[in-house]
Amino acid sequence: MDRIRLLSATTADRIAAGEVVERPAAAVKELVENALDAGARHVFIGLEGGGIARILVEDDGAGMSAADLSLAVERHATSKLPEEAALFRIATLGFRGEALPSIGAVARLILTSRRADGDAHGLTVEGGLKGEVRPASGAPGTRVEVRDLFFATPARRKFLKTPPTEAGHAVEAVRRLALAWPEVAFRMEVEGRQVLNLAATDRSGRLAALLGPDFARAAVPVKGAWSDLELDGMAALPTLTRATAAEQHLVVNRRPVRDPLLRAALRVAYRDLIVYGRHPVAALFLDLPPELVDVNVHPMKTELRFRDAGAVRGALISALRRALAVGAGNGVPAPPPAPADWSAMALEEGAGGADPGFAPAGFAESQPALDGATAPTVGFLAQRPAAWQPGLRLPPPLPRNGQLAPHPAQAHEDGPLGLPVAQLMDTYILAEAPDGALILVDQHAAHERLTHEALKAQLLEGEVRSQPLLIPGVVEMPQHEAARLTEAAPTLARLGLELEGFGPGAVLVRALPALLGNPDPVPLLRDLVAELAEWDETTVLERRLDAAVARLACHGSIRAGRRLKPEEMAALLRQMEATPRASTCSHGRPTWLRFGKGEFERMFGRR
Repeated sequence: MDRIRLLSATTADRIAAGEVVERPAAAVKELVENALDAGARHVFIGLEGGGIARILVEDDGAGMSAADLSLAVERHATSKLPEEAALFRIATLGFRGEALPSIGAVARLILTSRRADGDAHGLTVEGGLKGEVRPASGAPGTRVEVRDLFFATPARRKFLKTPPTEAGHAVEAVRRLALAWPEVAFRMEVEGRQVLNLAATDRSGRLAALLGPDFARAAVPVKGAWSDLELDGMAALPTLTRATAAEQHLVVNRRPVRDPLLRAALRVAYRDLIVYGRHPVAALFLDLPPELVDVNVHPMKTELRFRDAGAVRGALISALRRALAVGAGNGVPAPPPAPADWSAMALEEGAGGADPGFAPAGFAESQPALDGATAPTVGFLAQRPAAWQPGLRLPPPLPRNGQLAPHPAQAHEDGPLGLPVAQLMDTYILAEAPDGALILVDQHAAHERLTHEALKAQLLEGEVRSQPLLIPGVVEMPQHEAARLTEAAPTLARLGLELEGFGPGAVLVRALPALLGNPDPVPLLRDLVAELAEWDETTVLERRLDAAVARLACHGSIRAGRRLKPEEMAALLRQMEATPRASTCSHGRPTWLRFGKGEFERMFGRR
């Protein structure tokens, strides 16, 4: 008996649709790309139920005749490849001829289109069943309405997230396209509320509208021209970073991409300028002949293959480094580079703990531990007191011209980390251990771990204690980010951070975690909203809270550059000895290094 059979056309279409339309954001992206390819100058997008219940895309592009409208919903029918050889010189966003038939296979699709010199016509497709083309009414251009997405494939619909989450992904897809097409006006509504309203402008105007004034102030132009490649855009100086790579916008031939090669080049260019775990902000636009790049790699068309990948990568790195060097020379301070020895070995952010065998290169000699055993140089103490007091409350710092006297040994308990001797560069604490070894402590990294553990201890007891603000602070941000924070307000309230919406593009801060003191809420909320963008509905609450705690701890810790009193340094050392996981900060970097007799003998050639 024969066992192989052909699938029905409907089943084959639904299987193929799963590659193209994985969620509402993918449908929105495909429809907006069609509008741009049609020469639209104004595009409207409306979402209901996160795009699951309804998606509406209207444009004023070229429109379609009745015959074109009928063919547009057939698989592999397209106007964008005039000949087969054009597959290797793709100059449009779309080219597969799969978007409309894929959407029609899994949803209820209603199309209305009109050419400027013709009449309007309409067509419906429901679950892959195509209706007849009929006369309709409408303005020049095309109107696409998608209802009940995935009603024909209910199993796929069950894997979707909540409507606000799906809407957030769709808004992000439109933002990236809007960045690549500044001459086109975009307007977007979610549940009847306007989230984007972008007038037609030039590239710099669109960058300012989408990436905000902070980026505009901290960014430098990135330009470069080679025989087959032109690069333009803006990149933020190392003083402006984000918790995730969400604000890295890469555009190739007007196509927003998430290409691994380009992202790796961006990482390499900033590697020695920003601390490990932070991500640069950039908007870069590459233009090269279409035959030198293959966009026919993935159905979502967000990954590319370059004919000369090494040349593209090298050009991007060199242009970025040149721009950043010029920008840093304009008097804008940049953070010191992160040591490469441990940055590549740092643990996953928020995971805590250190590899017990890990030590920076050249400092692997073991040290005495409390129980007389040995421990690696950067592995922490073998025993700690059973009880510890979370939260280091520091008095006001000394004046910048204050003198820091050596710390008298008899004034404080002599713990395993020793007694503070001096503060170096207003950033590092130099201490002498009981055996005479020198201990170097990064004050910000160390206090970050103490704050992290203190916040976690309060969270385990119920909720983090909050400190109401005498005057609530208003933080302005893009509408979609404000909506994301407002949606997460109940979760953040458990961490002592009380927020509420304050209009379409602002958040009102009513209280902050008491342990943090009085940090600036603006960078704190920006990092948190970037963290929230990485969460999805499958992320367990404990993981979400732990990631948010790490962000709060970083912003609530004493900063590098703050002058400490002797008693403050001593208190920091004692609490490090009594705090779990104090050998690394919340990002996995070492908080202290030990220089014993053996290290000094090797440095001076005595061994």
